[in-house]
Amino acid sequence: MFNFKVHQELTCVAEGSGHFFARVGAMVASKGSFKAEKVLLDTNQNRSILNSVINLAARKLTGENIPIMKVDGNGLYYMANSAQHVSIITLQNGQSIGVEGENLLAFTEDCKYGVRFIGTGVISQKGMFTSKLTALNHNAQVAITTDGNPLILETPCVVDPDAVICWTGPDPSFRTDVSWKTFIGQTSGETYFLEFNNPGEVVIVQPCERAGSGLNIAID
Repeated sequence: MFNFKVHQELTCVAEGSGHFFARVGAMVASKGSFKAEKVLLDTNQNRSILNSVINLAARKLTGENIPIMKVDGNGLYYMANSAQHVSIITLQNGQSIGVEGENLLAFTEDCKYGVRFIGTGVISQKGMFTSKLTALNHNAQVAITTDGNPLILETPCVVDPDAVICWTGPDPSFRTDVSWKTFIGQTSGETYFLEFNNPGEVVIVQPCERAGSGLNIAID
């Protein structure tokens, strides 16, 4: 069994033995004996070939299909992505996390991996789908990356959909703040939000909006 921890903010270290899953190319160093191979269909064990193909198709069609590799071995395995900051989320049995595919770095073997529809990203760069990982046992772990030090919030809270990275618990609702001023370019530009209302969950945002983000409605 592997345990994830953050090393000097920018690196995830997987320590232990057995196997885990990571995005292809994440490894920057290792100490011990490891073998990595690309996952062709599905990371989920005990799933039929048909269901694995359906899961792969769903990830490809929704744009949440990042290349994943299975890492077997024992020792220390160091992972990073473009010098981004790394955070580790620990999930309890049955708990789920929604995370942007581009920000998913690694997850332990006891996570079920798939996608889910959230339908709140029509006018932002957030997208209408997100990757979903569900813990099959206690202390399952997911490693995510952010541009800059992450802001970790406890719900309830409201966040910018172009800065959100991941959240535990139910999906958010979509809220807008559109008035006549929006159409003449007299607002702050903060016209739409994701609203998390279920208490006691966690939302992680980064101090950087995705490129090309925002709703631009105005009359010049």
